[in-house]
Amino acid sequence: MKYTNIDFNNKTILITGAAGFIGSSLCFYFQENYPKANIIALDCFRNEETFSNGNLKSFGHFKNLLGFKGVVVSGNINDKKLLKELDINYNFDYIFHQAAISDTTVQEQDLMIQTNVNAYEDLLKIAINHGANMIYASSAATYGDSDRFEVGYEQPNNVYGFSKVMMDNISYKYINQGVDISIVGLKYFNVFGPREFYKNKTASMVVQFGHQILKGLTPKLFEGSDKILRDFIYIEDVIQANIKACEPKQSGVYNVGTGKARSFEDIVNILQKELEIDNGKEYIPNPFIGSYQFFTEANIEASKENLNYEPQYSMEEGIKAYLPEIKRLFETEVKKG
Repeated sequence: MKYTNIDFNNKTILITGAAGFIGSSLCFYFQENYPKANIIALDCFRNEETFSNGNLKSFGHFKNLLGFKGVVVSGNINDKKLLKELDINYNFDYIFHQAAISDTTVQEQDLMIQTNVNAYEDLLKIAINHGANMIYASSAATYGDSDRFEVGYEQPNNVYGFSKVMMDNISYKYINQGVDISIVGLKYFNVFGPREFYKNKTASMVVQFGHQILKGLTPKLFEGSDKILRDFIYIEDVIQANIKACEPKQSGVYNVGTGKARSFEDIVNILQKELEIDNGKEYIPNPFIGSYQFFTEANIEASKENLNYEPQYSMEEGIKAYLPEIKRLFETEVKKG
């Protein structure tokens, strides 16, 4: 589905984090809808390197790009030589910046700031130099302990959320300077859908619970899960927001959610109903109290007004659309793994 009247054919589009969840989904959106678009897919593909928390340093996986016909570049956005080569060798019309350290449990604050904040400003300077509109991934993690999910009420409770606030601050600095490009930050809430599987433990609980149920296991929920509410958004609505952000009424930072908070309990109930499998539920203590958001619900009024964004998928509809892929992954990846 095309979400804009912009013709991206013959446009040069840089997508960073292109072998990740949202980045790869954008690659295929453009490939399928605008076959003459010149797509440059940049990713720091995974190796075995891990952070101190044991999680992989990169979730970029080649399988997310199987069938992609554009240009693939392996590289790290912290590499200034690489950025200079991109600046010289291409003339970008749009930059979709999805690359980041997105694991909220990472403790390496120095690398988090370098990657998420400093490299973003380097890319933003390239966008300005090329006259390319910049659409980048911010995050609902910026709200942290806030009880008001609107831009300006951020209270991050981890370094990841802090890094995204700093990205937003940089954006407003350049917007207020009157640069000639559009700069739009998108605060993603809890995204789920195809191509997230290779995020491993940081993939959504939708796919994780789905595979637990298909294995015949009892889904494990944190105690009080019926009261842990998040704004879960299906990947198609995130793509919609990114595309509509190419022609905003004004530059700025906008929430991308459904505007409806749902519980982790709801996820399990919907999955077991749709899969026609009832394995019950098991409740375990929550080890993340203190660095864990117990409630998120996007205020999307500004997104509707300035991006013409309107979520299309309820949680039920998103999970139903996702189920064939959850089942396929279970057969091809989980069983064999």
